[in-house]
Amino acid sequence: MHSEENNSRRKFIKLAAIGSAALGTAPLAQAFATNQTSENLQNPGNKVPARKGKSVMGLRCEPLKTVRIGLIGIGMRGSGAVGRLLQVEGVEIRAIADVVEKNVKEANKKITDSGFKPAVEYTEEEGWKKICERDDIDLVYQCTPWLMHTPVSVYAMKHGKHAACEVPSAVTLAECWELVNTAEETQRHFMMLENCCYDFFEMNTLNMARNGVFGEIYHAEGAYIHDLRWLKFMKEGGYYNRWRLDFSKLHTGNPYPTHGLGPVAQVMGINRGDRFDYLSSISTNQIGMTLYAREKFGADSPDARQSYKLGDMNTTVIRTVKGKTIMIQHDTTSPRPYNRIHCLSGTKGMAVKYPEEQIALEPNAHEFLKKEDFEALMKKYEHPLATQIGAKAKKVGGHGGMDFIMDYRLIYCLRKGLPLDQDVYDAAAWCSIVPLSEKSVLNRGNSIDIPDFTRGAWETASPWPIVTID
Repeated sequence: MHSEENNSRRKFIKLAAIGSAALGTAPLAQAFATNQTSENLQNPGNKVPARKGKSVMGLRCEPLKTVRIGLIGIGMRGSGAVGRLLQVEGVEIRAIADVVEKNVKEANKKITDSGFKPAVEYTEEEGWKKICERDDIDLVYQCTPWLMHTPVSVYAMKHGKHAACEVPSAVTLAECWELVNTAEETQRHFMMLENCCYDFFEMNTLNMARNGVFGEIYHAEGAYIHDLRWLKFMKEGGYYNRWRLDFSKLHTGNPYPTHGLGPVAQVMGINRGDRFDYLSSISTNQIGMTLYAREKFGADSPDARQSYKLGDMNTTVIRTVKGKTIMIQHDTTSPRPYNRIHCLSGTKGMAVKYPEEQIALEPNAHEFLKKEDFEALMKKYEHPLATQIGAKAKKVGGHGGMDFIMDYRLIYCLRKGLPLDQDVYDAAAWCSIVPLSEKSVLNRGNSIDIPDFTRGAWETASPWPIVTID
């Protein structure tokens, strides 16, 4: 990691503290800045550091009868996580942290109203460290701003805890490797909480793919197209001090690839039989944020005069070692309906989720299945997790239930001593698209190698199975 980036990170960690309000005092122009020199644009993909620990591919750890959780960051995502985790069997939330005292008090009320003992509260800037250092915590569950994800997770694993964090888990290549190396050295689980892998259509199409319905899948598409202009510019009630807007001022490429990428990567066996080889990425000019700021705050406002590096639409194409391709898009500044695409294309047919869930199969793949045939296929290949806990998930909520299924499986695996559905190699590979897409965009779309974070273990690993629960 370059010294400029190290300095920025130290300033951020010192000042940012915890949770949705963490960035209130941080100088974000420094916190989010990276050194975009010609050296940074060199192809980094072949630089694979030596392993210091041992592989955690398929890692199994001691079963936990009760998973004692320390939850760090109780803002927009964290408050929902508290409510969901309290509905999962075998969970105790022992400690909670956020620099906004109101968030902590509201979270503890949820805990006590559910019949549990109140959690120990931390509201000081480095309360997250105290949670990681406690001897009555098994899992550190983190919902903080992006730049805290790797430092907190690494600190947790180094103190013997399993770690889980919101997406993206890393925003630099150095952070990707730090997560991998720490997990291997400590033999602790790390999971990036990619909830879209547990959405119902995505799980069903994964089951179909594993059963050969689409034949050999050679191309897939995913996206995060979500108009967030209002939320980025919101001065109160959104991203505290508008930290996500500051990231848009200083970075281009695809800063948030995993919602679209995670589900298709699982389908295609990435890190388990295949891996990312290289990518090429291009972005449009930035238009949407400036137009929005002019209309919202006036043409002479600081927001309208501000320059933003994040192009409105980024398109990144990834080629795998085995010659398959994945197209991922990112656009959070255009007036468009929400869309993650989720398209699978194989030798026997295809599936697409947006704007309508549809499937086309041979011998009539030139048109989509009729409604009754589609529904019959969906019922036949309903994923076991949807069958077993789907109804409860929809009742508990969290993006239609996928958040609950994600939390339930995470806790289930920890309690049973099973490998996690998403491991540290998935987190590193999926999140490496953040810095590498930016490097490609700044280098006129030239291809950039993607490291093998598994250090060869992908060649003998089996694709993730269709998991179930007892």
